[in-house]
Amino acid sequence: MSVLVTGAAGFIGSHLSEALLAQGAEVVGLDNFDSYYDRETKERNLRPALDHEGFQLVEGDIRDEETLNGLPEVTAVVHLAARAGVRPSIEQPVLYSDVNLMGTTRLLGFARDRALGAFVFASSSSVYGNNDKVPFAETDRVDHPISPYAATKKAGELLCHASTHLDGIATMCLRFFTAYGPRQRPDLAIHKFARLLDEGQSIPMFGDGSTSRDYTYIDDIVDGVVKSLGWAETNPGSHEIVNLGESQTIRLSEMINMLGEEMGIVPDIQRLPMQPGDVDRTYADVTKARSLFGYDPRVDFRDGLRRFVSWYQRQPKSS
Repeated sequence: MSVLVTGAAGFIGSHLSEALLAQGAEVVGLDNFDSYYDRETKERNLRPALDHEGFQLVEGDIRDEETLNGLPEVTAVVHLAARAGVRPSIEQPVLYSDVNLMGTTRLLGFARDRALGAFVFASSSSVYGNNDKVPFAETDRVDHPISPYAATKKAGELLCHASTHLDGIATMCLRFFTAYGPRQRPDLAIHKFARLLDEGQSIPMFGDGSTSRDYTYIDDIVDGVVKSLGWAETNPGSHEIVNLGESQTIRLSEMINMLGEEMGIVPDIQRLPMQPGDVDRTYADVTKARSLFGYDPRVDFRDGLRRFVSWYQRQPKSS
């Protein structure tokens, strides 16, 4: 098996590349080292994969047809690359639409032209918006996204459906629920708050702390991606949308307090109003993932947080 992993230098992409390599796959990692966060961090993410003879890094943009045409032969795609983040998408909706929609369209065309068997697309729990029903199930209506980012992820799912219908490519759309753990993006809450605590700064808490998230440890996310890829490869012509979450929720105030406890620091909370685009809660129903390909999340939040803090405290202060 040879897999193209887009966004390979990122948080999830670097962990996934290592997991695939460990299983004997060859991996072509595609990344444009976008300036959303610093290149040094991404290069550090990739070091373990780069030491493996089965890994090949290609630096390029998912929107660039020449880059895609020049890629080595692969048998499947895991498409993780995207402009990420809800709040920045409100400020730059055109850029988000261009990267996330045009990039996905180009990659689906690449999969069609190469006659690939499977295409796994990284969607997001943000597509559910402020869904009243919990836990969130794949059969719930997701017609009311509240950010451009969420809208691009919903649109990406639809592009995958069209590709399966027209070209017969097996497409698997995975709705990730707040992935965290070692190498987490520095702008995401747990990593950002850890850095602020370490620097003796206050923690910005938007709202009253009652918003909640289904935090999913990186090992569980990667396990789900690998299993879903295997399922798609053995089910040609299929199109599935599947939640990957931990199926438990943690309030924002709880997360901040637990992080402070693990770091041995009492957080100084700066209370701020809710921000546009933020959802009140996320909560995954993972019944479908369990039944379809044996997804079995195992890392509870306290344990995962402890592992993250251990990793964070070993990093250079600039990370």
